[in-house]
Amino acid sequence: MKKLGLIVNPVAGMGGKVGLKGTDGREILQKAISLGAKHVSPGRAVQMLRKLAPLKGNFQLITYPREMGEDEAKEAGFSPNVIGKIEPGKTMSSDTKKAAHDLVGEGVDLMVIVGGDGTVRDVHDAIGTEVPVLGVPAGVKLHSAVFSTNPETAADTVMKFMWDELPLKEAEVMDVDEDAYRKGRLSSKLYGYLTAPYEPTLMQGSKLASIEAESEAAQQEDIAKHVVENMIAGTVYILGPGTTTRAVASALGGQKTLLGVDLIKDRKIIARDVSEKQILDNISLANCKVIVSPIGGQGFIFGRGNQQISPTVLRKVGRENVLVIATPQKLSQTKVLRVDTGDSQLDGQMKGHVKVVVGYRTIRMVAVV
Repeated sequence: MKKLGLIVNPVAGMGGKVGLKGTDGREILQKAISLGAKHVSPGRAVQMLRKLAPLKGNFQLITYPREMGEDEAKEAGFSPNVIGKIEPGKTMSSDTKKAAHDLVGEGVDLMVIVGGDGTVRDVHDAIGTEVPVLGVPAGVKLHSAVFSTNPETAADTVMKFMWDELPLKEAEVMDVDEDAYRKGRLSSKLYGYLTAPYEPTLMQGSKLASIEAESEAAQQEDIAKHVVENMIAGTVYILGPGTTTRAVASALGGQKTLLGVDLIKDRKIIARDVSEKQILDNISLANCKVIVSPIGGQGFIFGRGNQQISPTVLRKVGRENVLVIATPQKLSQTKVLRVDTGDSQLDGQMKGHVKVVVGYRTIRMVAVV
């Protein structure tokens, strides 16, 4: 019987909706909690495990105690083999590293980790390429190539790997400086590699660097001109992260938070680097629209680095009021768009073709999958 290892980072993703862009470090975690942050990764783990539950008699699930996997496995209907020890409510990166090391010792065929880039780096430090690793996306920063596109596709990948013998590949582990990220600078570099199942339709790939050529900047300006010309008085515009959305703020004479979410009304920035709560407070009585640009190479328009634009926000805004903007170069690297909001029903409603502004008065139809 094959063995599946499971590690859950219980605090991964908690900084997203409150606008903290991560939870690396005890001080930032406490700040996230004080702002009302809720746990994200346990629910994502359960979502993945429930899809695997009908096959639980065909493999052995091995995990760490309590919130690092045991609780989630039992909630999904498993009776896991629990190893190791933790101090409940006080888990750290050292617990992730110890869990990865111990699971290798148990002879797992595949290790599933639920978290973000920081969790992936911890596993890399502990085991290198000894055992194939699959990431279930639950963090704020998800630039590494070991992640599935969402929890359901993670379950599909597990099944294909366990019984259809998927090939393996070296997947990039990216190192993102959280302090710089919070200050609006994306400092991302290659940290190393993990071995991961190769299933290109179910895995997200690593984030591609932004193009900084003069032609790209000119196209961003053309897109911004189109967006600004069509802005409606009294409407609140929720402006997602990125250099293309930054061009919109620049066209209005404002300075955007590059890696945060800002609010615009009547052609002025009214709030910068907002949380989910701040967005909801500002759109409760106003017409609103969302402007986002996909992550290069991955194609995500929601669920990666903009968790402040939550399912609650998107339901209030409505799919018809989502505007996607992207340069032709970015779309050439991004064949389809993706959503992973954490709400599978909403993700399903977002599917279909959407209009993408690619230039001044120039639009393309692109599929959301």
